Amino acid sequence: MEKRLTALVYGRVQGVFFRETTRREAQRRNLSGWVRNERDGSVRVVAEGPEEALQELEQYLHHGPSAARVERVETEWDEASGAFSGFNVRHQ
Repeated sequence: MEKRLTALVYGRVQGVFFRETTRREAQRRNLSGWVRNERDGSVRVVAEGPEEALQELEQYLHHGPSAARVERVETEWDEASGAFSGFNVRHQ
């Protein structure tokens, strides 16, 4: 069964290639969805796919790329909507 993971990642997560590396991690796991910077300095991730792959992505979000300093990750789990094609970086 496909699931949806929505995550907000806080800390030093903008300007450190967090979005690009998250996109690569999601694509490597064949997940669909998007990642974008939020105005408050956090990064939002919405991803859909198999629960195991989403759990792996969630674990990645807790550390991110080497230049990032993740303070906390808030997550929500839902049923997948099937609304996404591929995994993209969105811009505000």
